[in-house]
Amino acid sequence: MDRIDESGARGPVADTSWGAVLAIVGAGIVAALQVGKVIIAAPLLRKDMGLDLASIGTLTAVFSVLGMVGGIAAGGVIARFGARRMLMLGLAVTALGTVAGVLAPGYGVLLASRVIEGLGFLMITVAGPAALQRIVTGKSRDFAFALWSCYMPAGMAVAMLASQAFADWHAYWWCAGVAAGVSLVSVALLAPASPRGASLSWRGLRQDTVDTLGAAGPVLLALSFTLYSLMFFALFTFLPVLLTERLGLPLATAGLYSAIASAANVVGNLGAGVLLARGWRRSTLIACASAAMAAIALPIFGSALPAMATFLLCVLFSAVGGLIPATLLGTAPLVAPRPALAAASVGLVMQGSNLGQVIGPVAVGSAIDRYGWGSASFIVAAAGVAGLVIAWRLARVRAASL
Repeated sequence: MDRIDESGARGPVADTSWGAVLAIVGAGIVAALQVGKVIIAAPLLRKDMGLDLASIGTLTAVFSVLGMVGGIAAGGVIARFGARRMLMLGLAVTALGTVAGVLAPGYGVLLASRVIEGLGFLMITVAGPAALQRIVTGKSRDFAFALWSCYMPAGMAVAMLASQAFADWHAYWWCAGVAAGVSLVSVALLAPASPRGASLSWRGLRQDTVDTLGAAGPVLLALSFTLYSLMFFALFTFLPVLLTERLGLPLATAGLYSAIASAANVVGNLGAGVLLARGWRRSTLIACASAAMAAIALPIFGSALPAMATFLLCVLFSAVGGLIPATLLGTAPLVAPRPALAAASVGLVMQGSNLGQVIGPVAVGSAIDRYGWGSASFIVAAAGVAGLVIAWRLARVRAASL
């Protein structure tokens, strides 16, 4: 059996190195920690800087702006310079952005630091799957990618649990930067070196972009990830605020509840790996999860349920939703127009994810500020219905993986 490396060349498959897999997944968790730290620190930031929910949503969303437009380009750069190198560079940039944020004198500089962190996040989240593609065998592939897809909920859960130890957001930022440094060392020690690919040119990058965008599979996967991220972050960006301000829970309790709800997403991600290995259709998993998320969001946002009932619905929303990212990320390399465009296809899918991360918090934060919490349910429900349509289109794509 042969392996396709980042340059598109074939070579013998090495035995799966689970130490390297865990180091790569750990880098993704550290990247997601930078998302979760703003979400759980939102009440502290509102108190310290006097921010409204729209500003908090913007602080979360701007993190993903570069990823929204640069995923395919990042895939080309990673294919040229190697996934391990770009993964380490992404962790270094993340640490730099975190330090800039903790030293920020005001909201404007803090917002700019989030853009720097977002660049690191982009490099990590595109390089991670490319690095895994090189080191996992066929039998281990679905499980390894299911582990990778857990990076976002796991990182957010860690961020929310860690909030129990901090009463000031500045200390939180310092610890997040240290975590990026530790992860960088782990990748350097455990992940195998990546070969360099063909030389990078604007003409080649443009052709890769055209080819990737011209393939139905990657485009539909990217759209599906946009809708999933919109739904997920529409809830989780404001979940601590929902629990504290609307349901009256103390911040420490809200952080613990939010961490549990986020961690439930890991169950869905790993469950997707098991179901895919048993022959479930990828489009079926996406359709079922999209419909369930839309239905569950209605009572979460739209009615005055008791705190515990709302929390349990959030756990269910998260767990069911976890079926989607594992399915999408595991499918992306399989539907690439050609083997050398595997990283570019993952990059396009991550662009969709980042687009949803931008749209969700901004749209929902603005809607809640203007129309109340119930308005958020309509946004999420509409995204879920659109997810069903995308899943139907995916089922019609003639690809062996679907």
